[in-house]
Amino acid sequence: MSTLAINKRATFDYETLEKFTAGIELTGHETKSMKLGHPNIVGAHAIIRDNEVFSVNIDIPSFQPLNAPSNYDPLRTRKLLLRRSEIKYLAGKLLSGLTLVPLKLYTDHGLVKVEIALARGRKKHDKRELIKKRESDREIRKFKK
Repeated sequence: MSTLAINKRATFDYETLEKFTAGIELTGHETKSMKLGHPNIVGAHAIIRDNEVFSVNIDIPSFQPLNAPSNYDPLRTRKLLLRRSEIKYLAGKLLSGLTLVPLKLYTDHGLVKVEIALARGRKKHDKRELIKKRESDREIRKFKK
């Protein structure tokens, strides 16, 4: 299992509650581009529409930019593959003000997978507390050595 992209910003902006693994529907040149390490998932999120889950704003540039299809959109909406029971569960949770955020893209036995998290947004003061805690932990580790 190799990691293709990590959304570090999501762990700072959101408090993750539950994690799910989903497949992602891709075209051939998108898959090749992802396996070369070109995707960008910062600022992406997922939505549920008609009992299907879609990812929004996952940036996957073409494998060969000069040889890309003429109508190719790197930020297009892509379908995420989840079980029907998981989709119903997530739809119920999203009604209570939570968000679906992709945390990382990785390969599993040759297939590209997305780890999405059910998350709650952090307020500005929560982010400041997180930064203070991280700095104090760093200071403690520095003095222990």
